[in-house]
Amino acid sequence: MVGLEPSCLLTLRDEFLTLLPGEDARLLSENAFLFEEFIARESRAGKLNLPLSDLEQTAHVHGHCHQKAAGVMGDMGKALALIPGLDPQTIESSCCGMAGAFGYQAETIEVSQKMGELSLLPAVRAAAPDDILIANGTSCRHQIADGTDRRALHIVEVFDKASENAVKEGRSNG
Repeated sequence: MVGLEPSCLLTLRDEFLTLLPGEDARLLSENAFLFEEFIARESRAGKLNLPLSDLEQTAHVHGHCHQKAAGVMGDMGKALALIPGLDPQTIESSCCGMAGAFGYQAETIEVSQKMGELSLLPAVRAAAPDDILIANGTSCRHQIADGTDRRALHIVEVFDKASENAVKEGRSNG
């Protein structure tokens, strides 16, 4: 199973065994991957042959709290390194401050905004206008959009962009 939202997939993988112990849950937990984990795993195994074009861009990458806690940010870098010409740079930041609906509640919005302003939002504002912003968490992308008027992409969207360009360039693996 390949998932896209770090909080959902990694929580399932971590807590599934406690909630529904047994062989089926163990098998699902062992075979549940974030997109970037799956791409990195398949690449390491020599099973990946994606037509990807040269993007020639800097990408500023914000790691979701669950990705950081689960120690899977390395696979984010390994997956992004497969895209020719992409220069992924990790934004050194803590939690974006959104934490699901936390950042939208009247009593917590100010705290959420202050958390985003610690490092993430200033780093996004400092990025060049043509640089790609990557944040896999839905909440993280909302915090970036709300705090900077910039749109962050999910890693899947970056791979889609690189593969679309490759197909247009006639580099399909058909």
